Amino acid sequence: MTAARSAPDPRLPADVGRFAKPALVVGVAALAVCAAGAVARPDQFFRSYLLAFVFWNGLSIGAMAVLMLQYLTGGAWGIAIRRELEAATRTLPLTAIAFLPLLAGLHRLYEWTHAEAMAADELLRKKALYLNTPFFVARAVVAFAAWFAVAYFLNRWSAAQDERADPALSRRLQLLSGGGLVVYALTTTFTSVDWVMSLEPHWYSTMYGVLFMVGQALGALALATIAVVLLSGREPVSGFLSGRHRHDLGKMMFAFTMFWAYVGFSQYLIVWSGNLPEEISWYTARLRGGWGWVGAAVLLLHFVLPFLLLLSRGANRDPRTLAAAAALLLVMRFVDVAWLVLPAFSKGALRLDWMDLAAPIGLGGLWLAFYARNLTARPLLPVNDPGFQEALAHGRD
Repeated sequence: MTAARSAPDPRLPADVGRFAKPALVVGVAALAVCAAGAVARPDQFFRSYLLAFVFWNGLSIGAMAVLMLQYLTGGAWGIAIRRELEAATRTLPLTAIAFLPLLAGLHRLYEWTHAEAMAADELLRKKALYLNTPFFVARAVVAFAAWFAVAYFLNRWSAAQDERADPALSRRLQLLSGGGLVVYALTTTFTSVDWVMSLEPHWYSTMYGVLFMVGQALGALALATIAVVLLSGREPVSGFLSGRHRHDLGKMMFAFTMFWAYVGFSQYLIVWSGNLPEEISWYTARLRGGWGWVGAAVLLLHFVLPFLLLLSRGANRDPRTLAAAAALLLVMRFVDVAWLVLPAFSKGALRLDWMDLAAPIGLGGLWLAFYARNLTARPLLPVNDPGFQEALAHGRD
């Protein structure tokens, strides 16, 4: 066991890559069906595709945020899921390509792209300096360029660290992470406003970007936890991951779940106490016509049940319970994103379409195929990281 833990270049068994092919086949098939549906109902296609893109892109950049957070704060939990997070950040080229079809659907998605709507609405005219197609596209280009740059150097310097134990590389990663988190906060704020909040351009919230940031980080952390638990039956992860590491991951998910609930409730409280019709209407659309039941499910299954599951030390150490809690959070992250996106089109009535599932499955199949391939490309444990031996000892305590 000790020898396995100290292996200099531990790599994932090659057969794990086999899961990439079925995911790719499912993804391509689902997207092909959606493409056929787009011919008959283009409006519905772009709405469903927007939901899929926002969710899967959120996992990519959320993983980058968690990765940078770990570089700044340290901790054995981050060593355990370092490679799982890095693999997610390397899906950004895919999500950038996936963004392109949305450009063709801007006029079908966003009210502010209609000249007649802008001309008839004084409030929209006041926002025209920001809400216009050229500036919208430019902001998306800036966001993706920033994410690419940060993810590129995070992965490049981490790969260099696998080849040589150089303290300077760790310092570079820390400095990059400090500035990178600021870049992430800024870009996530304006992309969440652009891609989702501007679906209802009369409504605004100063906490909206924070809500997205916390949700993205929580989703990425849940996915990485599921991956590392599934890999814990194989070397080298089986020789490294212990109950204490799982406990740490459980505590991190618990903390992010609490923070997500705090931000969500704070936004609700501020909007409702203000008692302004233009602000309250955003919530009434999500609490009526069946969407209220979805909101209740988000409250119970995204907060209450994970809170109770992750509160227990024994549950966190048990791999099946921990993986189940992480899977529940990941599923509910999708439901929460749907609760934010879809009511903008249904105006208070709960109407779900088959493309609302097919599009996320399609894009998700491609995303997971890339993710699985990425996991096979590098050592699963960062053995030359300065904190690796401490993380190894932490698991033995």
